[in-house]
Amino acid sequence: MKIKKINHVAVAVEDITQAAEFWESVLGLKLDHIEDVESQHAKVAFFPCGDSEVELVEPTDTESGTARFIQTRGPGIHHLCLEVDDLDKALEELKTKDIRLINETALVLEGRKMAFIHPKSSGGVLIELYQLV
Repeated sequence: MKIKKINHVAVAVEDITQAAEFWESVLGLKLDHIEDVESQHAKVAFFPCGDSEVELVEPTDTESGTARFIQTRGPGIHHLCLEVDDLDKALEELKTKDIRLINETALVLEGRKMAFIHPKSSGGVLIELYQLV
């Protein structure tokens, strides 16, 4: 598996508008846009930062994974996203190493593929693997 770069760091937040104020006013990052990501039951604010992004993720459904994360752990870093050159190949490689995956096959959404590695296999870090298609 070839990791190309850190694509983004996702931060789970309870209120995207309030959280965005810190990233803009204090850190000086510029909000690119906010998107409703229905498949993830979330609203996401995108803040470019060099070749990567900070994403603020607000759950839109109290039963979503992000909502459950906030309920048990509170707001904070939710996951690290690594961009790979071939997601399908990466998933096959991880399976041969007995790595626990949340997604056995890639999810395909609007020009991108994504899949998650379970935190129990990665020392407690939820890792998203990502590929542009």
